[in-house]
Amino acid sequence: MLKASTDSSARPRALSNWLFIVAALIVLIVVVGGITRLTESGLSITDWKPITGIVPPLTDAQWQAEFANYRKIPQYTQLNAGMELAGFKAIFFWEYLHRFLGRFIGMAFLLPLIWFAVRRQIPRGYALRLVALFSLILLQGTLGWLMVRSGLTDRTAVAPGWLATHLLTALFTLAGMVWTALDLRALARRREVRTTRLTALTVTVGIVLFVQILYGALMAGLRAGLVAHDWPLMNGAIFPGANNSGESIVTMLFGDPAIVHFIHRWWAWVAFAALVVLARTVKRAGQRQAAIAIHAALGVQILLGIATVMSDVNITLAALHQLVGALLLVAAVWGAHAIGQLRRA
Repeated sequence: MLKASTDSSARPRALSNWLFIVAALIVLIVVVGGITRLTESGLSITDWKPITGIVPPLTDAQWQAEFANYRKIPQYTQLNAGMELAGFKAIFFWEYLHRFLGRFIGMAFLLPLIWFAVRRQIPRGYALRLVALFSLILLQGTLGWLMVRSGLTDRTAVAPGWLATHLLTALFTLAGMVWTALDLRALARRREVRTTRLTALTVTVGIVLFVQILYGALMAGLRAGLVAHDWPLMNGAIFPGANNSGESIVTMLFGDPAIVHFIHRWWAWVAFAALVVLARTVKRAGQRQAAIAIHAALGVQILLGIATVMSDVNITLAALHQLVGALLLVAAVWGAHAIGQLRRA
């Protein structure tokens, strides 16, 4: 059981620096995960070996065995029949890198956590929160495998719902990591500071961002970015209509590529308005740098979203869109924390 410090042995600034490093690794794995999806690489490794899987194939026989496993699944038989070993190695690289980073993040969190706990350097009130963050990392790994498994039998790609759950959990973990790091940074400045709470405004902005991120993940899972290549219209119309007739409301809202694309495209402006309000409130709270970060990331993200659609989902632009999206979330958490601190004061 983790034991928190009750005296001056606590090192909140050191813990804060460590959490910021792990948060940066989460941003990296989100980007690599996006590239893995865009290159259709996620199903190239067909089993889950949390420990031994860290060692990639090293011999020709091992590569042939991995390739033979891949040739058994629908993605190969229906989409990639005839792929040679060199092509398989290319997609294997991205999935292996994604899983390697997941393992690395787990160790980068667990080992320092044990070190800080043994040395009684965790401030009072933070032990359970750090354990919760590590649990989210473990959950994320499990969700990743469930996502992959969803595409191994009856599909040629992972299920969009599992992909959305996987991404949302990663970004929720990122937000929790940054918020906790900021709490610890504040504690390092003033030892009497209590943890920061969300306000009504920041909860509202969080809900708006949740919807936008959810539909961004569904866009990726359904390949909905390919539905239309023009902007602001969609194939010459404001509302494109459903791809298929006779769909239920739930299927239309969460499973129809055209409707998902429409919602993601136009809900972005709701998110834009919410983030502008957040940034202005942050500026009034005295955190001008956080306000600038929100405005800058928001502007770049909107432009990248438009460019990604109009480029027929160019991989580089789409990966940058995912990167800036993660950075925008970090900036929003920074701003929300600043508002919470002002309210607490």
